[in-house]
Order: sequence, then structure tokens, then C-alpha cells
Amino acid sequence: MTDFDVKDDAIGICKAVMVGIDPAIRIIDISHQVTPYDIAEGARFLAGSAPYFPADAVFVVVIDPGVGSTRKAIIAHSGRGQFFVLPDNGLLTLFPTSGEDQIIEAREITNPAWMIGAKLSSTFHGRDIFSPAGAHLARGDDWTQAGPDLDVTKLVRLNIPVPTVDDTGLHAQVLGLDGPFGNVILNVASETFAKLGYHLGDPVPVTLDNHPYLIPFVKTFSDVPVGSLLLYIDSRGRVALSLNQRNFAEKYHVSPGLAVTIPVKK
Repeated sequence: MTDFDVKDDAIGICKAVMVGIDPAIRIIDISHQVTPYDIAEGARFLAGSAPYFPADAVFVVVIDPGVGSTRKAIIAHSGRGQFFVLPDNGLLTLFPTSGEDQIIEAREITNPAWMIGAKLSSTFHGRDIFSPAGAHLARGDDWTQAGPDLDVTKLVRLNIPVPTVDDTGLHAQVLGLDGPFGNVILNVASETFAKLGYHLGDPVPVTLDNHPYLIPFVKTFSDVPVGSLLLYIDSRGRVALSLNQRNFAEKYHVSPGLAVTIPVKK
């Protein structure tokens, strides 16, 4: 997964490097259209997709606005057995801190034998460091040879706000947008929303960026007419806002980070 897009040769080169190390490698693309430089979005996609991959999967993730700086190139290992090859810049923020999916070990990639060679660029570590390291892991090489051990409690974590519920209701924000459809995803789990007392079919007063809306809480898009507002629980268990067969984010000029409030049901 990267923010490289597919307009040039970068993704093909990264895959060629991997295949050159392990010709039997199988590569699955999660996305190469993460919003450029958006580490938080990359973190959301990574934590959301990892549970659907096998326990021996190796993830190579390059959303790396700090490429060439002092940020570390690392390999992280989860309790489930998955490996994550990426910059230490917060991409692992949304992984749990307990259970089998938590990160239990990490190493910095410093061994030149795990890189493309002596001629490392300062701007294309996806090709020069992350792709070859990922291929070495996929081939079954001993990852302890990649570099020194790191303290997982000191890996970079983004300060992503969490929603709060008080006597006045829910205080949250827009976490992200859903692909080309413009659905607006809130940083609110279904369990948190349930504390407000709303049930399917209820109209929900939502204030988004100081603009009030009255939106029906429904199960799916077709529960409302085409072009109508709906509030629903998305496939990842988060509260989302949408226009049936229309683009909510475009129509109402919504972007990640905007404030959202929902009162307790009276």
C-alpha cells in the first residue's frame, strides 16, 4: 500500500525488486491511492485490512513524507504473526495494544543486505529499502538479521482524537471519506453511538462543521430514496453519513477533521 498512485513506474519498479528477490512471491495491492502524505488515512486502511490477511502475511506500506530524514525504516511483528515493513511515522497507530493483533516486536532496517544495494536514494525508499526487506521476509529469511531490536512502546503514534460522550451528547469528528462515493466516516464506533439511545428508524440531529442536519438512522442505502440523507453503521463498525447514490462529501464540502456533535436522544 502506498500513496504513489499508478500514473508512473514507481509501483512496477517496487514489484520488480520484490520478484527479483523472491520469484515465487504473491503480491496483493491494498491501495496505491492513499491521499498523498496522509499517514492517518494510511493507518486507517492498514488496520482495517490486516485482519483479512493470513497470519503469515507481509505488509509493505509506504506513505512516507519524511523519506530521507531521520525517521526509521522498520519491520514490526504482530502477535498473530504478520509483518509490517514501513516507516516509523505513525502508520501502526490504530493497531490494538492488547490481543493477538498488537505489535509485539520491531526492528530497524539497517543491514545493507536487506536493501537494494549500496546506491540508496534519499527519496525512493519504497524501492530501495521497504520492497527488498518485504521480499526477504516473504522468502523466509531471518528477520533478526535486518537490524537492531526496537522498543515497541517507543514507536511513533499519531495523536488521533477519540470521541467523547457527556450529558450533552457525542463530540466527534470526521475520520475519513469512503472512496469515490463521498460517504463520510466518523471516528465513532457503533458501541459509542449506541450510548446516545437512537434506534433504527429514528431521525438523528447531527451538527457537522456547525451546520445542522436531521438524518434518519437506517441499516443500508436503499432504506431511503435516491438522493436522500442517511446515517448508518458501515462495514468496519463505524458511524457514517451518506447521500444515497450521491456524494455527501462533495455536496456539503466535507473533509477529514471537521467537528461533529450528536445530542443524546430525548
